[in-house]
Amino acid sequence: MESSSFISFVGDHLNQFFTYTAFANMTAGHIIMICIGLIFIYLAIAKEYEPMLLVPIGFGILVGNIAFYPGLQIGIYESGSVLNYLYFGVLQGVYPPLIFLGIGAMTDFSALISNPKLMLIGAAAQLGIFGAYALALVLGFSPAEAGAIGIIGGADGPTAIFLSSKLAPDLMGAIAVSAYSYMALVPVIQPPVMRLLTTKKERVIRMRPPRSVSKLEKILFPIIGLLLTTFIVPSGLPLLGMLFFGNLLKESTVTKRLADTAKGPLIDIVTILIGLTVGASTQATSFLTAKSVGIFALGAASFVIATFGGVMFVKIINLFLKEGNKINPLIGNAGVSAVPDSARVSQIVGLEYDKTNHLLMHAMGPNVAGVIGSAVAAGILLGFLS
Repeated sequence: MESSSFISFVGDHLNQFFTYTAFANMTAGHIIMICIGLIFIYLAIAKEYEPMLLVPIGFGILVGNIAFYPGLQIGIYESGSVLNYLYFGVLQGVYPPLIFLGIGAMTDFSALISNPKLMLIGAAAQLGIFGAYALALVLGFSPAEAGAIGIIGGADGPTAIFLSSKLAPDLMGAIAVSAYSYMALVPVIQPPVMRLLTTKKERVIRMRPPRSVSKLEKILFPIIGLLLTTFIVPSGLPLLGMLFFGNLLKESTVTKRLADTAKGPLIDIVTILIGLTVGASTQATSFLTAKSVGIFALGAASFVIATFGGVMFVKIINLFLKEGNKINPLIGNAGVSAVPDSARVSQIVGLEYDKTNHLLMHAMGPNVAGVIGSAVAAGILLGFLS
């Protein structure tokens, strides 16, 4: 009798223990998301697609999809859990401005300052944002949700997180993962569109070397840039303010330690936190919905539209430029703010048709303009939709 009681006691406790394991709480959705996380990690390590982003996000997806018994205060959506506290920086839009501070501190705007008309290419590439916004409305998303989804077309993960935290917090996981995923796939998505829209003659256009930019111009640029952009779009101040502040730290040359901290340890720490928590937010029970699938489809479309807008804009303005002043339309793709990947794509595709025509220095102009453009577009959407 005692033996059977002991066996029953052990059996009950083993059964209770099993209910707390991931095996007992696992669903097909969790397995699907774990596979996606493993794919992200594979692409980051084996293919070297944006490893600084995809490794934290991929591992975060694994962390977020270890199934658990509800109420243990370990899930990212459970109040009081460690992951929930870390996720606060995403939900409240704390992390993105810090990322922009680091981006500003590591960005050289010389190519843009030397040829200001390249700013227009960065603006034209934001067509992807407003194109995706229109498509999202057609698919039945609310205006606020459509605005948050549309920003994916800017190819700017921090901006996507910032805007979705304000307009559509419930869609933030899908929007953020979509934005970062397509940023990593820029070398795959953009080249076919660039080749389709350009002729062989256009692909070998040689551009004049950019002029030398003075230290004074570099110092004045972030100050004037801040005043011009934020006077027009004050709602973009958290991103634009930190971007230009970081750039002033760099270009003033008297705050080198602060600039080094912003572009080094600070941005690295925030990237780890934002990547891990965004990945963990893809918890299958909250993430796998029809809306998430629609967001991924719209994200791909927005990147194609953005590339189309940038390349076609260059082709149009070339109609009004004299020979010798024309712009190679292969740098039109760089108007999205995936720095420096989209500029690198311009260089790679250009070298396929002329081994001596280096476009990278020219492509960096619209590329950094795209960073400013996406933040301005986010401010416009936030102003209209919040």
